[in-house]
Amino acid sequence: MCGAKKGGLDLKGVDVDKEAVIQGQVLRGEEPVGGAYVRLLDASGEFTAEVPTSATGHFRFFAAPGSWTLRTLAPKASPVDRQVVAQYGEVAEVAVTV
Repeated sequence: MCGAKKGGLDLKGVDVDKEAVIQGQVLRGEEPVGGAYVRLLDASGEFTAEVPTSATGHFRFFAAPGSWTLRTLAPKASPVDRQVVAQYGEVAEVAVTV
C-alpha cells in the first residue's frame, strides 16, 4: 500500500491515466480505523483482493475498470459493503463509516 499523508493518500508515482484506482478511508465517527480490512469483490461477489487499513484508516486498490464491491471488516463493527466503479483516468475515493 502506498504511504499515507494527512488528508489522504499520496498519488505520487501513480499514473492515473493508466490505472483504475480505488482508495479511501475507514472511519468510526470522525476517527480513522487502523487495522480494519477492506476486501475487493468483483461484480459477481467473488473475492479478488484484501488490504489492511493503515494507522490513518487509508486503503488503496489497483483494479480493472468496472463495478466492484468494497467489504469493510473492522473490530466491533458489522461488515459494511459499498459499491464503487473503477475507471482509467480517475481515482474512485470512498469514505466508509463503520
